[in-house]
Amino acid sequence: MDVYEAVMSRRAVRGFTDEPVPREVLERVLSAAARSPSGGNLQPWRAYVVTGDPLAELKKRTAERVAAEDRGDEREYPMYPPELSSPYRERRAEAAERRYAALGIPRDDQRARHAAVAANWDCFGAPAALFCYLDRRMGPAQWADAGMYLQTVMVLLRAEGLHSCAQMAWSVYRRTVAEVVSPPEGLILFCGMSIGYEDPTAPHARTERAPLAETVTFLDGRATEAEPGESPAAPPSRQACAS
Repeated sequence: MDVYEAVMSRRAVRGFTDEPVPREVLERVLSAAARSPSGGNLQPWRAYVVTGDPLAELKKRTAERVAAEDRGDEREYPMYPPELSSPYRERRAEAAERRYAALGIPRDDQRARHAAVAANWDCFGAPAALFCYLDRRMGPAQWADAGMYLQTVMVLLRAEGLHSCAQMAWSVYRRTVAEVVSPPEGLILFCGMSIGYEDPTAPHARTERAPLAETVTFLDGRATEAEPGESPAAPPSRQACAS
């Protein structure tokens, strides 16, 4: 699998088989992912890989909190800005509607929607999970480093025939995660990641991405000559790429 195929086939998988993921594969992926970009070579991430009995215990404890209608721990960082403006609001709404439509859950079935969300804390059946922590003294630049690290992990997992789902949802029950992984003081849980082999029978919806022209501007200095009798073209310095 080349890098383009790995990137294009990566998606948030929400249905895994229980086939174990070999430890040597995870070690190979994480050893290579350590080469991810890191400003000043700080390598601010601290990852915990949980499988077997510890993961089963984590799922059990979290399921008990969910069943008790425990709304979770106080937020340590916002997942989204409090007021999403356009086009971000529409993109998030469309992604949610695609997912629930694939699951056959109507808009007004709140119980089914809550159950779909709760599947996060079972890792969607995955037999392995990674939890990414950062030193809470780190700033936005180091959080960006962690994002690049996690993307590298997910792409390398695809190269190994595995799938993943990055989940900020785990920060909702961060205290329960800490009970199992015992991180040192001073670390903040950024996200979890479910890892495993995809269950091909699980329904899914692939989200779209914005056209290139909406997110990328090329500044290449190219001039556009006007035809005789026409006004000169607008300065080319901010031409956006066509989709």
